[in-house]
Amino acid sequence: MQKIKFYILSLIFTIVSFLISFIIFKPIFYSDTIIITFAIHPFNICEEQPFIWNIIKFLFVFDYLFSNFIIFNSIFSKMFSKKIKNKINIQKSINSELNLNIGFNSSNALIKIPEKSLYQNILVTGTIGTGKTSSAMYPFTEQLIEYKSNETEEKLGMLILDVKGNYYSKVNELCLKHKREDDLIIIDLSGNIKYNPLDKPHLNASVLSDRLKTILLLFSPNNSEDFWLDKVSQILTESIKLCRLYNSDYVTFEELHNLIFFKDYYLEKVKLLKDLFIKNTFSTEQIYNLLSSLNFFEKEYYSLDDRTISILKSEVSRITNLFISDYKVKNTFCPKKEDINFFGFSEVIEKGKIVVLNMNIANYKNLSKLIATYLKLDFQTEVIARLNNPNFNKNSNFLDIFNSTSNRPVCFISDEYQEYITLSDSSFFSQSREAKCINIVSTQSYTSLLNTLNNEASVKVIIQNLVNKLWFRNDDIFTIEEAQKQIGKEEKKKISKTISENAKETNYNYFFNNFLSKNSNISESINSYFQTDYIYDINFFTRNLETFSCLAFLSDSTNIIKPQKLKLIPYFKGGKT
Repeated sequence: MQKIKFYILSLIFTIVSFLISFIIFKPIFYSDTIIITFAIHPFNICEEQPFIWNIIKFLFVFDYLFSNFIIFNSIFSKMFSKKIKNKINIQKSINSELNLNIGFNSSNALIKIPEKSLYQNILVTGTIGTGKTSSAMYPFTEQLIEYKSNETEEKLGMLILDVKGNYYSKVNELCLKHKREDDLIIIDLSGNIKYNPLDKPHLNASVLSDRLKTILLLFSPNNSEDFWLDKVSQILTESIKLCRLYNSDYVTFEELHNLIFFKDYYLEKVKLLKDLFIKNTFSTEQIYNLLSSLNFFEKEYYSLDDRTISILKSEVSRITNLFISDYKVKNTFCPKKEDINFFGFSEVIEKGKIVVLNMNIANYKNLSKLIATYLKLDFQTEVIARLNNPNFNKNSNFLDIFNSTSNRPVCFISDEYQEYITLSDSSFFSQSREAKCINIVSTQSYTSLLNTLNNEASVKVIIQNLVNKLWFRNDDIFTIEEAQKQIGKEEKKKISKTISENAKETNYNYFFNNFLSKNSNISESINSYFQTDYIYDINFFTRNLETFSCLAFLSDSTNIIKPQKLKLIPYFKGGKT
């Protein structure tokens, strides 16, 4: 198909070139007098040898068209052959081994990072409209979905968080394209997937309450009142413990809301628990949890003044109300235990499923943040738990884990990462490499992350653990300065020029209102020196990076590749880099 395009393009240029030549040589073609003067006897070839003259004209036209076609076809082939060859190489490399094609450098060479480098994570930054989603996030996602897509034991398990509501449709399209539609799990409010974020009986109640506390911090990044947050966390912990005892280890946001907000409901459940206790149905651990929860509610929570209880309830309601105030939300995230069909990320890791959260943050701001953050924390817990799994080569060194074929890699992808960033991410990113997890996150700037966490030191730690970085055009000074510091400085040649004028006689001209000089001379001095300066200046980040191009800071797992400008191919142009 590409060759046909070359032939058509060459033919068009050949015809245009011929028409131009025909206009120039038209007088010769239609002339009836052409004197051959170099013969022994000069003669008019048009009259004496008309047949030969017609053959000469025909051969000229044929040779001209044929040679022009060959020349133009050769030119166009050389112009586009490198791009075609690169695309062929991309196609060959995608399924053979796990690596990620990033883009093309100034020499038009394909730059890609290997599997071990992928576990060092990727951060994509760039202001709006720079192409970070279309030329980085979408192509990267496709490559990871396509990798070993037909291999049941090796295809990747993934969690993808969609903040804008359009990423999931692209993922759905890619899964259909690469025959992974059966692996796709879309969490939305359609009612097809029933998921209870609190149904984690294997986790300690305090772990679940800490997750909810983390989400509260997302809702109020400037909240510095530790007392209220700690108290809310304690209330949630004891409520979860109590709920597990009377509800067969099954906890929902609806149950927590009723326990904390309605005293009659609490007393009703306490009566039920007393009956169960009398029947001796609890273990020693359960009895301990029962007593600690009752002591908290009876001696501490309900002994608080009404104002304090109201404040605590208002904090709790910021989470629980999201799940009970809307029927679709309650039906999806507070289902009956027997209706649940998504149990968490153990299946994602074991069977290579792809989980996508489709919940537009513009329509479901706090709910979207809560579910996305909970999914992320749940995913992170399961990934880190792999390290304690004896089937994951627990006693092997890091290289043995890489050589293992029974432990599939997993991937976390988040566009607009600033909406879901939490302090715990720094710890996860630093440990996930050993658990074979690829983290790819995209954000507009470092300041966006700082605005959510409100802690510069924590932001820097997270950025540090995202080793591979792609900086698209950016106007954020914090991002630019951090990138400049990371890339470093070099000696640059500076030139200073000075021009001076000296005059022996100078008079003021009142008519022209200026000075007139006589016997003057002008001298110029040029000095050159070397000064240590950042390799890439601010103008490079703000003006020199075109759309779909970035400055890449990449690792090959052992060394950092020299930072360079790369041209990425957006998904709508058919490329996968």
